Amino acid sequence: MSAVMKICTFVVNVLCTPLHVIYALGLYELYKRFFPICLYRMTKNYNKRQHDTKKELFSRISQFKTPGKQLTLLEIGCGTGANFQFFPPGCKVICTDPNPFFEKYLASAMAENVHLSYERFAVASGEDLGLIEDESVDVVVCSLVLCSVRDTPQTLREALRVLRPGGAFFFLEHVVSDKESSWTYFCQHVLQPFWFYFGDGCEMTRATWKPLQNAGFSELNLEHIQAPLMFLIKPHIRGYAVK
Repeated sequence: MSAVMKICTFVVNVLCTPLHVIYALGLYELYKRFFPICLYRMTKNYNKRQHDTKKELFSRISQFKTPGKQLTLLEIGCGTGANFQFFPPGCKVICTDPNPFFEKYLASAMAENVHLSYERFAVASGEDLGLIEDESVDVVVCSLVLCSVRDTPQTLREALRVLRPGGAFFFLEHVVSDKESSWTYFCQHVLQPFWFYFGDGCEMTRATWKPLQNAGFSELNLEHIQAPLMFLIKPHIRGYAVK
């Protein structure tokens, strides 16, 4: 299948030539203005389908609160604030995202989720969280983010840096199928050239569990699941890792 897959991927790459040119000319940045609108609509459907999964996963966040102190949570790639409803009441949230055009939707999500307090929104990539001090947060959350960061290991190093000892990194990510002989794996690779542009840098072909296993956390709780979504993004991993 690998030879056929490579040929099909090449064909899709050729068909995406206009998109490659637009990206090379820097015109793709215009799409970033409209991407928050698309993501806002998609995350509503995603939250509906993944409600129980998110509720169960993020219910564990409270375990990492330091007694007598307010829990501080950093969300990397907060997007439209789709996870706010699942965070425990009373925690202080710091939001970061490389796309500044999400701020409008964040303001709306903040107004709807008054059970949280919000420290700030910072325009920053996951690979460079220099605005956040070392060992200053209890929990870091990444949801559908590690698929699009440019350097996954560096993003995880930054998460470890800002987490206090004993803090936790929570994740929920779509990943490449772990069954290389499956049609899902085949289609993920063949359609990836187009998906990159549609998803603002998103990659369906990442085995994100591998950098998580090698990141240096003291404890890793990771589960492979099949999300109730279209087959291309059905394979997911979820869990949390402790510093």
